[in-house]
Amino acid sequence: MGNNSWIMILLSIIFIAVFVACDQDQNSDDSNQIESLLTPDKVEAYKVSDPTPNDTDDPAVWINKTDPSKSILIGTDKDTEGGLYAFDLSGSLLPDLPFIPLNRPNNVDVEYGFKFDNEFIDIAVVTERNTDKIRVVSLPDFKLIDNGGISVFEDDSLRSPMGVGLYKDSEGAIYAFVSRKDGPAEGYIYQYLLTTRNDKVTGTLVRKFGHFSGSKEIESIAIDDKNGLVYYSDEGIGIRKYSADANSTSQDGVLFGQGDFKEDNEGISIYDKEGEGYVIVSDQQRGTFNFYERTTNVTDIPKYIGRVYVDAVESDGSETISIPLGSEYPEGLFVAMSDDKTFRLYRLEELLAAIDTVR
Repeated sequence: MGNNSWIMILLSIIFIAVFVACDQDQNSDDSNQIESLLTPDKVEAYKVSDPTPNDTDDPAVWINKTDPSKSILIGTDKDTEGGLYAFDLSGSLLPDLPFIPLNRPNNVDVEYGFKFDNEFIDIAVVTERNTDKIRVVSLPDFKLIDNGGISVFEDDSLRSPMGVGLYKDSEGAIYAFVSRKDGPAEGYIYQYLLTTRNDKVTGTLVRKFGHFSGSKEIESIAIDDKNGLVYYSDEGIGIRKYSADANSTSQDGVLFGQGDFKEDNEGISIYDKEGEGYVIVSDQQRGTFNFYERTTNVTDIPKYIGRVYVDAVESDGSETISIPLGSEYPEGLFVAMSDDKTFRLYRLEELLAAIDTVR
């Protein structure tokens, strides 16, 4: 075969490769355009918080029962020089409450009626990843009350706490459920009973449970207090649900949401409306939140209801408050972290009205 023939064959191969690549790019562009055309309008935040210096990660809300309009948004800033910030419901930093410096905080949750120093107070608990601890903050004065923190996962080399959810049982005992950056296939979640000793909060390990697929990580945890259920995101495959009962010996849970997410399923919150409501989960890369049926039994598999498109970007964490918080949030509040270092505050009724049932 002559040199000219070899050159012609080589040019043909190059042409085919370029044509296929261009065709694939065109198909990808067409697919993105079709998805864009089918995407409903995004729900715009009613308020956007002041930005934090580093990287917002997870919100919680302390409800002021005397004047709900003066409730406090609590948010983590995820960095080695990050910490915990307090905002009003307009998203403005509260100048009268201190910034609490922490070494790479991740998630935060709030619970009410914790017995401390012979009185009942409200608390927030936040994970501090680089110290392998959870930290306890009194509310609404925003002060650490844990004598340097509560060490977690002490019996394992895989520590680095990330997610936290608080649960108050029917007897009034308060527990912290903690997840981590990595862990075993079984016993990934540790449950700690929070008590007071020498005027400081301590934690006692009472239970290890929870399956992990091995895909990505487990961060977000949400507790349905009324139904005694704990939910967490097994980020690569779906959401898992277990009993929150500290005396439960069962290692059985249910998995749901497989195939419902573009990539990572992340932040979880519970919408509670007179015993009914939704489990709301971030579809992080799609820019939506998926809504699932709120169930009462641990064995029930929550049904997919629909999704809502929001203007929060790459959202890790969320919080849902289903009671009126003054005239600006007459039906409640939904808060989502956004990757522009802010938290976005939505009127809950606007979010619920935008649920799109098309998959």
